Amino acid sequence: MKKFLNEAVDFVDEMLDGIYLAHPQLTFVNDDKRCMVVARRRSGKVGIATGGGSGHLPLFLGYVGEGMLDGAAVGGVFQSPSAEQMNEVTKAIDQGAGVLYVYGNYSGDLINFDMAAELSDLDGIAVRQVVGNDDVASSVVGEEHKRRGVAGIVFVFKAAGAAAAEGLPLDEVTRIADKARARTRTMGVALSSCVVPEIGHATFSIGEDEMEIGMGIHGEPGISRQPLAKADKVVDEMMGRIFAEQPLGQGDEVAVLVNGLGGTAKEELYILFRRVSQLLTERGARVKHVWIGEYATSMEMAGASISILHLDEELDRLIGAPADTPFFSHRNA
Repeated sequence: MKKFLNEAVDFVDEMLDGIYLAHPQLTFVNDDKRCMVVARRRSGKVGIATGGGSGHLPLFLGYVGEGMLDGAAVGGVFQSPSAEQMNEVTKAIDQGAGVLYVYGNYSGDLINFDMAAELSDLDGIAVRQVVGNDDVASSVVGEEHKRRGVAGIVFVFKAAGAAAAEGLPLDEVTRIADKARARTRTMGVALSSCVVPEIGHATFSIGEDEMEIGMGIHGEPGISRQPLAKADKVVDEMMGRIFAEQPLGQGDEVAVLVNGLGGTAKEELYILFRRVSQLLTERGARVKHVWIGEYATSMEMAGASISILHLDEELDRLIGAPADTPFFSHRNA
């Protein structure tokens, strides 16, 4: 293991120290650095909260800010935050209009967020939940409830955050978040493993000349392990599975997110996007919004994912709305 750290057990908390020092618009509650909230909150606005394991920056913590999330709770690397931590975040960000939870479809998160919602109900706070499940590789059509939430959840954060910023009520913000979730599909490919600091070695092995199509962001098995192929061929296979569920055609508009998993050069991500754009154009679809970079990582894993959101007029407006967080900034064109 070669990492910049002091003691492995302090990895998450020292990372959080750095974030708070660098970004004073963020703070924490209940004397717990793992319960992040925006320092300034707007009265009467629906609160948006998320949470999950550390090790995925900028996912979860990086999207707390203007126009997106109001709070996030994190656990250890690849470990869920507790229900009590999520409840503390919920209490801090509730401004009288209720709170929406948006998080990924993982067993620990499902249990703890449900418990947090029950605790918040006892506190008199209305809570709704939308569970991201955009990973088409993790289950078949008809069993989408079994799918993992991966990088496409960023589109849900963006749409829900913009809706809340417009002053929409909790049920409307929830409806919009759920629509963004339902219209998003993601496929990923991994080229290497990653190292959890407290474990100290690779979580799985993969050959230098191999890739795994559909691997999850914690190293969960994908669809198939294959010889490493040229970039266009990899994108063709990934987009083929997305197109099977999103038969995009003439006049359709989309948002595209090409996401690096932590150890992939941005140059390579642009090579992948080049082919994504070609395939969409061939079908007559228009790419309306594009983000290319690291949005949901897995420590230093080499690999990438492609997320496609099928827009309608409402989602187009919300995805394009301003946002300003430590790791995500967008301005109106």
